This record gives sequence, C-alpha cells and structure tokens, in this order.
Amino acid sequence: MTNRSKSQPNDKMALRLDFSHMMSDFVGPDRGITRQEIDDLIPRTSAIAADIEAKREAGDLGFYQLPYDMEAAAAATDMAGRFQGKCDDLVVLGIGGSALGGTALFRALCHPLHNLLSKSERGGKPRVFILDNVDPATVGSLLDFVDLEKTVFNVITKSGSTAETLSQFLIIRQLLTDKIGRESVKEHLVVTTGAGGQLRQLAEQEGYPLLSIPETVGGRFSVLSPVGLFPAALFGVDIAELLAGARYMDDRCRTDQLWQNPAYLAGALHYLADVKKGLSIAIMMPYSDALIQVGYWFRQLWAESLGKAINNSGETVNVGPTPVVASGVTDQHSQLQLYSEGPFNKLITFLLVENPDQSLTIPQHLEPREGISYLGGRDLEELMQIEAQSTQLALTKAGRSNMSLILPQTNAFTIGQLFFLLEVQTVFAGGLYGINPMDQPGVEASKQYIYGMLGRSGFEDKAREAKKWRDRGGRYTI
Repeated sequence: MTNRSKSQPNDKMALRLDFSHMMSDFVGPDRGITRQEIDDLIPRTSAIAADIEAKREAGDLGFYQLPYDMEAAAAATDMAGRFQGKCDDLVVLGIGGSALGGTALFRALCHPLHNLLSKSERGGKPRVFILDNVDPATVGSLLDFVDLEKTVFNVITKSGSTAETLSQFLIIRQLLTDKIGRESVKEHLVVTTGAGGQLRQLAEQEGYPLLSIPETVGGRFSVLSPVGLFPAALFGVDIAELLAGARYMDDRCRTDQLWQNPAYLAGALHYLADVKKGLSIAIMMPYSDALIQVGYWFRQLWAESLGKAINNSGETVNVGPTPVVASGVTDQHSQLQLYSEGPFNKLITFLLVENPDQSLTIPQHLEPREGISYLGGRDLEELMQIEAQSTQLALTKAGRSNMSLILPQTNAFTIGQLFFLLEVQTVFAGGLYGINPMDQPGVEASKQYIYGMLGRSGFEDKAREAKKWRDRGGRYTI
C-alpha cells in the first residue's frame, strides 16, 4: 500500500471532500470530532487497509476490479450497439442493486426531460423506463404505453431467482410471444445475470442475448458492471469516462494514510459521528436534481452493507447508521426544521456541484418593490449555491455536523469517482464496525419467506411458519 501524491491529468475534475463542519472547532467541542479522535483510528486504518488489499488481490472484493474490466465494458458497449437505433424504448426490469445504479446514471447524465424529447432530440437514443417494483398498476400501465415491437427489455438479476424480476420477465415474455412469436422474443430481450441460476439456463436455451455479472460482485456494488454499463451505453453515457473516473478515484484511495484517503476519511467520520457523537442517522442531501438518485443508490449501499446483527467475532452488535435521502433546496422547506432543532442524531452529507451545466437569469422587476427587487439580476445557479451555503451555515451554527462531497461538474468522469468513493467508504466503514459489509442475511430471510408463501419447492418450512404467523390470534386491530 503506497501513498499516492503524484499529480494527475484530471485533477481539475477531482471530487473533493470538505469535512470542516464535522470538526470541533466549527461545531463545538461537545458535538464535533477532534483531530485526535481521527488520529486514534490510524492503527486500525492500517490493519483494515491491509485486510482490504489482501481481499482485493485475492479477488474477493470484485467491485474493485470493475473499473479495469475492459472486456465487460466492451461486451456492454457491443450489446448496446446491437439495439442502438432499433428501439424507441428501453425498459429495465430489476430491483435493488439491479435498478438503483442504472437509475442514478440515467438521472445524473441524461437530459432532465430525456423521455419527453423527440427521438431526434435524443440523438436516436431510446426513452428509458425502470420497473423496480411489482405494483400491477405501474407495470400494466407501462406495458400499455410502450410499443412491444419497438422496445428492448433488460432483465437484471444476479441470482437469476429474484421473484419480483422473474415475475415481470414471465409477463413480458408471454406478451412478446403472443405478439411477435417465440423466435423473435430474443430480438427484444437482454438478460444480465450471474453464472448460475435458472434464468441463465433459460436464456442460453432460448438464445437470449446474455451479459454476465461477476460472481464476486454483489448487487449493490454492481453499478460499474454490465448491470449499469449496458443500459448506460444504450441511453448515451460515455462509459469509458465513467470507468476512467472510477480508476482515478481508486488511485487516490489506494493508500493507508487516513488523512490522505478521501473514502477512508469519509468512512471514519461517519463511524466516529455514530459511535462517539450519537449521530446514527446519515442524511445525504444533493443540491442538484441530477444527483438525487445517487442518494437513493447510496441508501441501499449503506443500509444493506452496514446494518448487521452479528460482528466478525460472532457477537451480537446490531450496528448500522440509518441512511436518509433529502433534496436540496426542496427539503429545506420540509425537513430542515427537524435537522436544525430536533435531536442531535443526524449527520448531513451534501452533494454539491460547483459548475452546473445551465443557469437562468432572474429578471428585474419593472419597478422597485421591497421583498422582490433584490432577486433581479441574479441567476438560479447562484441562488442554488447560496441556498446550500445558507443551510450549511445555519446547521453549523446550531452545532449540527455536516460535510460536503463537491463535484466540479456533473459528467461521467466525476460520477464514476463518486460511485467508487462511496463504495470504498462503505467497505472501510464495515471494517471499523467489525462487520462483513458484503453480505445481507436480513434480506435473505425475507426472500425465503417469499419463496415459501409462493409455493417454491424446498421452502415448505417457511410456508408453514408464515401460515402460523398469519393465523395467530390476539392481533391488535381497530
């Protein structure tokens, strides 16, 4: 493990971490973190970094390899090329990590009104719809809306057994078969899945186009795999730049020097805020509509990775900060009162963009008028930045810890950095908590009950347990 201090050609596009308003000299000695508290983590940092490096080299942390997997990137690009210009709509079928990363990429890097633009205005790229739930009203309405003969469906499930995604797939496959015939279905389906599972076997049997998810990459860490890369390439994201940004961040983070590693330092600050200051709620608050879905992607990453009952020593610990997503400026008018004057249990991370792509000038009022005229001649970009600064100032003055992740611009390179930093931050925080950030036993328990209640073979005991739970008397209802 080395300390990387060399100048990089893309430093002007480097993401920055500003944690000033986490520190005791900004928010007060009772609420803030001291330099000594960070320094006290340095011995643990070295041990955790060595463990991460060993697992990385052994291939156990597969997401570290994704920015360098040019074969997977080429496969995703080539697959997108097969459908580019031949479809009006892309519909992604997935849930959790199979949907949230692609949604974040679409929202961050495509036109805010992409689906409302004409096909020529979209540069021939398809409209994009992501079905991440099984609500029949939503699924049915979308299927009534799109033209099946001009739509490509991307079915994403690593296990190949996700009940929600398989249900959507079976419905759509039947509709396609009825309309265009079984042999033509493969012209409208792309399956993204792992090496095993019934879905892969079916796709190979039926000849559906296939993309592979590495076995060492969990769903919530899969955004830079074909899970995110294929849809992103199809709707026009420069995935080479996306992966270059991730590699750039990897280079910055491949050091065990805590004060010089932005991902480790962010993870340490979250950990200290939780265990030392009682800030058990981690709020991500983007001041950019384009980044709001990054917040929802991070919410899953943080919750599933760190919310654990048992630590690595087998002890019951029940740890994990609760992630919340807020939207600046919107939630200044819905949640800021709680953040400013409610319990001292929240850490706010702002996502900020220094140079937005667009701004609108606020015109002068025709005649001087108190309470209105001060806005004239300003622009919405300046207003957005002042809104963020005023919120930071108000929270800091109230002794409320907050920090900022600052993107110079919103582009594929900076978004690649952001995704990778948050993934590394999560794994490092898992080391500090002493838990396994890569598993999800609580989610698996729920899945088993789903299988039992739906009658899947091998889960009869779960079906009986569920029936007993449903039939239990003495319920409290009104």
